[in-house]
Amino acid sequence: MSTEETRALDLLHRVSYGRIATSMRALPFVAPARHIVVDGRVILRIHAGLGYHEACAGSVVAYGADNLCAGETACGSTAAGHLWSVQFTGTAEPVTPTPAELDMFGPAPRHVDGEDFDPVYLRIEPQFVTVHSLDYSPERHLRNAA
Repeated sequence: MSTEETRALDLLHRVSYGRIATSMRALPFVAPARHIVVDGRVILRIHAGLGYHEACAGSVVAYGADNLCAGETACGSTAAGHLWSVQFTGTAEPVTPTPAELDMFGPAPRHVDGEDFDPVYLRIEPQFVTVHSLDYSPERHLRNAA
């Protein structure tokens, strides 16, 4: 596993949710998903009622997560901090999680868009991994302002 992959997986452990992206009927879509990392693979839990898992299964997808609101006083306003974003690209395959993996996911939402939550699980074996970071530390701002 490369240094970039190790760093990306470490960062992914710091947040619980991200977004899965692929295309459905030749149009792009992005959907929220809960994730866990097991043996270098990303396992996602999404709502089956939306049908997104059908477009993802067997297809190349991108899964991204970040802490972009974590370093802000309110979403949309810049504050001091180190922000990051990771993206994993690979083929998504349906998977049945083990009882231990189900425990790692924690509680599921009760409803999604007014429907009872119906979980479905996908595994991504990352083929491409990217990490982006944004540094808003005060030292850098002062140095650039001078």
